[in-house]
Amino acid sequence: MATAPGFSGILLRALAALVLVFATYNPEGYSYFHWALAPLISGVQTAGPASVKFLVGLALLAGWAIFLNATRRSIGLGGAVIVLAISGALVWLLLDFGIVSASSGRGLTHVVLFCTALLLAVGMSWSHLSRRLSGQVDMDPTD
Repeated sequence: MATAPGFSGILLRALAALVLVFATYNPEGYSYFHWALAPLISGVQTAGPASVKFLVGLALLAGWAIFLNATRRSIGLGGAVIVLAISGALVWLLLDFGIVSASSGRGLTHVVLFCTALLLAVGMSWSHLSRRLSGQVDMDPTD
């Protein structure tokens, strides 16, 4: 039986979620969306082989599938709603204290992307965290 990851394992999962989310899209313009998809939408020819863009797109898609499936299986819809509510409270707190301006689309986009990564990280790590906190093991039903 595999042992539950320590704090470093959970941090690695959170880092992987951040990389996945911000590599897919970020408001700075350095993302898969800006590199491969936006030029297709606008009809602009860009440098770089389409095969590489396709391969990177498939790798990102696989990453999203893994993270979303793990999140769905470990926390479900109810857990996702709770994490999103906590994320919403975090956004409210940041706005309330003036850390992020409500008129800053770029700043709000960063916060929303961070909250998305937080949701995926919690989903990836929840079974391990729950086991450590409660002593109970989550099991998937057999088909």
